[in-house]
Amino acid sequence: MSKICKSIVFFLVLAFSGCYYDVEEELYPTLDCATDNVTYSGVVASIIQQNCNACHSAAANFGNVTLEGYENLKNYVDNGRLLGAIRHVSGFSPMPQNQPPLVECTIQKIEAWIQDGAPNN
Repeated sequence: MSKICKSIVFFLVLAFSGCYYDVEEELYPTLDCATDNVTYSGVVASIIQQNCNACHSAAANFGNVTLEGYENLKNYVDNGRLLGAIRHVSGFSPMPQNQPPLVECTIQKIEAWIQDGAPNN
């Protein structure tokens, strides 16, 4: 390929690659977190089972904390320890231990359920 052809190809590649614009909203869409109608049986129980029961089931009972079952979980909801722990609030033992916090949407679902009175539904 001649030097002139190489130069033309180079400038064409440069011209087309320099005119590309990304739209941030298309690259990083905001994901809505549905926190309406969060129920214990439909949402919260499975979050606790997937993220907490390995250490805080009745059988494991690490740290003398059992979150398995509504009544056990409700005790930690009522005293504020559940939300303090999963939010990694200062003064609370951050949970999951030695792990990053739960996904924000997951925490928001638990918060919505608590703000709704933490019903056994």
